[in-house]
Amino acid sequence: QVQLVESGGGLVQAGGSLRLSCAASGRTFSSYAMGWFRQAPGKEREFVAAISWSGSRTTYADSVKGRFTISRDNAKNTMYLQASSLKPEDTAVYYCNADGTVSYSGRYSPGLYWGQGTQVTVSS
Repeated sequence: QVQLVESGGGLVQAGGSLRLSCAASGRTFSSYAMGWFRQAPGKEREFVAAISWSGSRTTYADSVKGRFTISRDNAKNTMYLQASSLKPEDTAVYYCNADGTVSYSGRYSPGLYWGQGTQVTVSS
């Protein structure tokens, strides 16, 4: 079992930055890959970024590549998403996911565990 708690969301102006955190507890944190997803009102949940268990491999959605950076600190059982150059279309609830898999082609298949989400709102 893995429990996930996101934090760091908020209201920011276009062009600004936020750092989201996902604190994990339960199973050994360094044993599983993790990812970020987001869901805007009226839209399906979509993949944002993922990171392997060691942090050596990362993958991003094209819409955030070059603006967002995913990282993890296995000593602190925490994953991060540094979101920069934010746009109004980045407005969504951001969810972290655990125990997925990152393929060699860069595709992330989500695992069973989800956090409760944190709201990010970008004003124009």
